[in-house]
Amino acid sequence: MYSRIHELKAQKIKKSQVARELSIDPKTVTRFWDMTPEEFLAFYNKGRKQKLDMYETIIVKRLKQFPDLSAAQIMDWLKEIYEDTSIKERTVRRYVSWLRKKHQILKPCTTRQYEAVEEMPPGSQLQVDFGQTAVLKTGGGRMTAYCMGAVLSHSRHKFAEWLDKPLTTPRLVIMLQRCFEFYGGVPKELVFDQDKLVAVSENYGDIIFTAEFERFKQLMGFSVRLCRKNDPESKGKVEAVVKYLKNGFAKHRLYTSLADWNQSQLDWLERTGNAKEHGTIKKVPAQAFLLEKQFLRPVPLTKISVDILTATVRKDNTILYKSNRYSVPLGTYRPSRKLAIEETDGMLKVIDPETGELFAEHTVCYERGKLIKNRHHSRDLTTKIDQVYEQTLHKLNESQEAKEFLDAIRREKRRYARDQFTLMEMLISKYPARIVSEAIQYCLQYQLYSAVDCRDAAEYFNTQEHVLAEAAATVLPVFPQRLSLRTEQRSLDAYTRLYGGER
Repeated sequence: MYSRIHELKAQKIKKSQVARELSIDPKTVTRFWDMTPEEFLAFYNKGRKQKLDMYETIIVKRLKQFPDLSAAQIMDWLKEIYEDTSIKERTVRRYVSWLRKKHQILKPCTTRQYEAVEEMPPGSQLQVDFGQTAVLKTGGGRMTAYCMGAVLSHSRHKFAEWLDKPLTTPRLVIMLQRCFEFYGGVPKELVFDQDKLVAVSENYGDIIFTAEFERFKQLMGFSVRLCRKNDPESKGKVEAVVKYLKNGFAKHRLYTSLADWNQSQLDWLERTGNAKEHGTIKKVPAQAFLLEKQFLRPVPLTKISVDILTATVRKDNTILYKSNRYSVPLGTYRPSRKLAIEETDGMLKVIDPETGELFAEHTVCYERGKLIKNRHHSRDLTTKIDQVYEQTLHKLNESQEAKEFLDAIRREKRRYARDQFTLMEMLISKYPARIVSEAIQYCLQYQLYSAVDCRDAAEYFNTQEHVLAEAAATVLPVFPQRLSLRTEQRSLDAYTRLYGGER
């Protein structure tokens, strides 16, 4: 508003017209009409309060104590200590930046010093690096394109190749072979990052390369220098090339197909990338390469003829391809084992690279995060369960009740059928056959299709049988129902004589 007032004032417009133009009160126009920018800033800041002003003292104190604190750390600290969840990250970031300027609390930083490297002799070094960028597709949308960039250190002559899928070591080997064919020779040394495509371990200088790359290195006869950790600038030439490829070639270019894209890349290199004078050496790379080419060693006649992709077999006997998991037969997994994969006409073949044996064949899935599993690759538990079932049924004398009960268990307790049959075999060895049979009949009667219920019933029936047996074994006195005794009868004369009476 202040700026608009003074813009209109400079055009010799009256105050009343300015008020109507900006839809503000004429008194407001009068207040700011003669106010200088410095006066306006003081006026603006005088009554202005920021949301985080209540925390200013403690934030400043903490910044002075730890000058390298980030705004994100301060925000997390405020939420932890003061439980203020209303503040936003953007607000904290701006406020912390304002406090640093206000209180002169600079964030410590170290300036790294670089040393200019002397120019490499012709044919001595090729720097290689990788990158990826989002490109526009002809039908709409975007896709990720992956590139390998290479540059000869002496002539700055560039080469590049793109892929529509992430790089793997076999793909890298093929791309390097095409790079050597493009240059018409092999340099003495290749420079890489400590990339897993190339090296497994730096091993204190005794570098352990991946198996595919080691074979290729020995075949081509070049040496390898890996950049030290956190030191990508040691191959700054190719770093600049990859950035040049992404911004100079790929940016805003429509992707139709991989073949067309790579051909356009080669045309662009010939037309622009290698045809313009280099800013550092002040030479045209294409012209300087004519001299350097003479110092390259000839490419060996032996070539990697087939672009075979490999995939590591995972512990769950699957391989990962285009963000999906594909099954291989059970028992295929071994530590660090790799199998070759070929995609043809929508079918994915998994092959042993040494013997050529076909391990699996799947229809390619174009979704992501799916498990594509062949049922023949699963454990076949049916045969073993059948064997346990037949064994248990045989021990139960193959009675109809036993068969009905075991079938019900297999149906109701499918997941635990093996454990259930094992428990039934324990009952057979522990209790008499009649007890187990009685328990099975009881379970069938009350639809208790579980070996656990059968065990409980067998225990009960067995206990009851023991109680009855003990009761029968106890000896009790036996009394006859009628006693055959005859009592002696005396004559009445005996009582008369005894008491002295007369008859």
